Amino acid sequence: MSFSYYGPLCTEVYNATKPVGQSLGGDIEFYRDYLMNCNGRILEAMSGSGRMLIPLLEAGLNVDGLDYSTDMLDSCRALCTERGLPLPELFAADLETLDLPYRYEVIIIAAGSLLLIQDRQASIKALRNLYQHLKPGGRLVLDLFLPDVTNTTSHYSGTSTVQLPDGDTITMESKDIEVNMLQQYKVSLIRYEKWRHGTLIATELQQLALRWYGVEELRMILEQIGFVDVVVYADFDPDQEPSRSDQKFVFEATRGLPSEVDSLSGQSANESTTPGKIQDRGSNVHTIG
Repeated sequence: MSFSYYGPLCTEVYNATKPVGQSLGGDIEFYRDYLMNCNGRILEAMSGSGRMLIPLLEAGLNVDGLDYSTDMLDSCRALCTERGLPLPELFAADLETLDLPYRYEVIIIAAGSLLLIQDRQASIKALRNLYQHLKPGGRLVLDLFLPDVTNTTSHYSGTSTVQLPDGDTITMESKDIEVNMLQQYKVSLIRYEKWRHGTLIATELQQLALRWYGVEELRMILEQIGFVDVVVYADFDPDQEPSRSDQKFVFEATRGLPSEVDSLSGQSANESTTPGKIQDRGSNVHTIG
């Protein structure tokens, strides 16, 4: 899948700069409160090392995790063990070929992580697969932001340093290597170097991509996939409409009941016959160009 991979050094930096429980603009509080009345199974897609997932588990919610990075998932398991939490079900999987054994009442994607999928068709396929993993009536909830592409300096401009708890140091050097306004993505290359007592002990390169979407663009994508009752609001406040480009945008979208899907399409949707795949009505959708 064409999105940014988080290796061991990147995972260490993430844990040091965005530790478990650190809320980004109120997102942990929002998702925790939103999910408290959820009686079914919940999935956090692109869950990483547990910044969001672990607080949800500590709140007593039944949450599974999913990520492409095995390093991030291994870190999540270790952090759960440190806190004395039972290990959640964590899946190392590609969203483009997702095939989990469960259907979910709610699936969330936090912290704008959908933007990490650089290829537009790959991101649409990922959303389709998440739709298939929802129960009828289940909801997808995700938040996005618009990156500042008027400033070509990436978040880690020049060289930045992170001091790790064990005394090691990781330096990061980043530069933008592509900004494509027409296709709505930017790509940065980050070099990580891990130092111990003045000696370089590990290096890692990460290609960090961000693909952005307009509010109405993503609403239309979700509706064409088959979602109904798509609502969008700003900064985790259901009463606040999007009004500025520097806001965070929350999307709620529901997998319709079979009767709703049929009425929207004007005919019964054919069920997929692919072996081993979740099958449900409304799964056939037109390809979005």
